[in-house]
Amino acid sequence: MKIDLTETTSSKINQALVSARRAIGTPAIGMVLTLVIVTDEENAYDALKSAGDASREHPSRIIAVIKRVSRSPRSRRDARLDAEVRVGSDAGTGETVVLRLHGELANHAQSVVLPLLLPDAPVVVWWPEGAPADPAKDPLGALAQRRITDTYSAEHPIDELAVRAKTYTPGDTDLAWTRITPWRSMLAAALDQQAVDVLSATVEGESENPSCELLAMWLADRLQVPVERTMSGGPGLTAVRMETKNGTIVLDRADGSLATLSMVGQPDRAVALKRRETAELLAEELRRLDPDNTYESSVKFGVDRLGETAKPKATAAAKPADAAAPAAKKATAPAKKAASK
Repeated sequence: MKIDLTETTSSKINQALVSARRAIGTPAIGMVLTLVIVTDEENAYDALKSAGDASREHPSRIIAVIKRVSRSPRSRRDARLDAEVRVGSDAGTGETVVLRLHGELANHAQSVVLPLLLPDAPVVVWWPEGAPADPAKDPLGALAQRRITDTYSAEHPIDELAVRAKTYTPGDTDLAWTRITPWRSMLAAALDQQAVDVLSATVEGESENPSCELLAMWLADRLQVPVERTMSGGPGLTAVRMETKNGTIVLDRADGSLATLSMVGQPDRAVALKRRETAELLAEELRRLDPDNTYESSVKFGVDRLGETAKPKATAAAKPADAAAPAAKKATAPAKKAASK
C-alpha cells in the first residue's frame, strides 16, 4: 500500500502510517530498528531496494531522506516536505517512508526524521554515497548508534580511507570493510590449519579499491609483518599470498566468484567467494550494533602506515645533514690545500 503526501508534516506522516497498517489488517508490525538512508534521487531506487531486501532479515522502519536541491533563490527560501508512505508488500517486511525535503528544510533533516524514529529501538544511518567527513557529527548521524558509509563510492576512495580513520567514532563502519569479511574468515581459517609464522604477505587487486587496502591494513595490523599491495585488472580483490617458513599460502580468485586455496602439503581446494550484493552487505552490518574494534584498528593502522611513507622523512634527516655540512667543508678544506701542495 502506498500513500502520497504533499506539503505535509511529520505528524501527518505518522498518522498515515497508522492508517496504512489498519487498512492492510496489521495494526502492529514487529520492527527491530530504524534505518535512515541519506541519498539523492539518482541513487534512491537502488538504495531502497537493497534496504528492502535486507529488511527481510531485519524488519525495520526505513526512512529515506532525499534532499532536493533548489535552483532559484526564491525556491531555496520555500521549505516544503513531500512524503511517500509504503506499508505491506511495497515495503518488504516493515515500513518505508520516503521524504523529499525542499528549500531550507533540507538543512534541517533531523527535525523531520526525529519524530518518525521507532521508540526504544536502535537507529542506523546509511549513506550509500556522499557521506559527510565526520558522520558522528552530522545532525542525522548524531541520532544513530551505527553509521554506515561506503568509501568505494567516493571520488578518491583511498584518500577517503584517511578521512574515515581521522574522524572515526565508535559505531562507524564501512561497506568496503564488510566486503572483505569472507576473505578475512578464509585466511584466518587457513592459518588455523597451519601453525606457522607468517613472514610477509601480498594483496593483489584492482587499483583505487578501498577493500584491497583495508585487507592489506588488516593483515599488517594483525600479523605485524610487511604487506605489499600489488595491482591487477580485478574484479575487486583477486589474490592474497602469505609467505611462511613452510611455504606460500595462496587464496586466488581470478573471476570474482570462485577462489582456490593452496597450501603446502594439502591439495588445492575450490572456495565459493563471490562478490556480494549491497543488500547482503547491509544485512551483515545490521546484525551488530556494537563498535567494530577490528575495523577501527585496521583503518587507523593503515593511515599511520601511509602517513609515514608519505611524509618527507628527509626533512628530519636534513637537519643533521645541514648541520654536518659546515663541518664537512672544514674537513675538506685542509685536504684540498694538501692536494694542491
